[in-house]
Amino acid sequence: MRGTQSQQAGSALQQPPRHLAIIMDGNGRWARKRGLPRHHGHRKGVEAVRTIVKAARELGIAYLTLYSFSTENWSRPRDEINELFKLLRIFIRRDLAELHQNNVQIRVIGERQNVPDDILSLLDEAENLTCNNTAQTLIIAFNYGARQEIVQAVRDIAAQVKRGELDVEAIDETLLDSSLFTAGIPDPDLILRTAGEKRLSNFLLWQSSYSEFVFVDKEWPDMNAEDLAAALEEFAARQRKYGGLAEGSGEETAVRN
Repeated sequence: MRGTQSQQAGSALQQPPRHLAIIMDGNGRWARKRGLPRHHGHRKGVEAVRTIVKAARELGIAYLTLYSFSTENWSRPRDEINELFKLLRIFIRRDLAELHQNNVQIRVIGERQNVPDDILSLLDEAENLTCNNTAQTLIIAFNYGARQEIVQAVRDIAAQVKRGELDVEAIDETLLDSSLFTAGIPDPDLILRTAGEKRLSNFLLWQSSYSEFVFVDKEWPDMNAEDLAAALEEFAARQRKYGGLAEGSGEETAVRN
């Protein structure tokens, strides 16, 4: 029996990224090109989420982070925000059981302020139900901003110093890393952004210091398993040096865990 297309593509990848993070961009542009309201693009984007989450699992990606709602998105029209929240509710209620059945652990990173209570309850339910799953970790960056994340981590560390629980000399990269929303999650090996944009947009600024980037011209609603496999093939062809020298240069390349 033939496997799925993503499984077939995955067999050609020697080592897929352990952690893939995606900036899902272009829902509004997808709708505008078709003369549709923006919320049609967001709805189509949810279908792409289902496709890519499944494909990433089949391709052996252990950690998948999706940038679903940024702290800057609060500046959008209220009707659009309400539509995004509605779609998140639908996604969790419709897909949580299947994700749990497939042994997927869900983690939500971001601020909890200003988020409707029913959505907070759904996010807590998703995390609690799947906390012991081990096949894949799906990280949902919701109400997330990287600068705010770093500021909050610094405040937490400063509070420990003020209380006398922590010596200033003990502050290092490891401590700051463990104070972020992503504590315990490996840094992304690959960050993928759709719709042709080439910027981070306040996403995983600390964690992306040695990430590779792939930019796809397609708007997010049009992304499919074949597009993901092509991005992973591009990643596999990269030579990651982490500040060291390339293999074959006569000197060892630094390797970061």
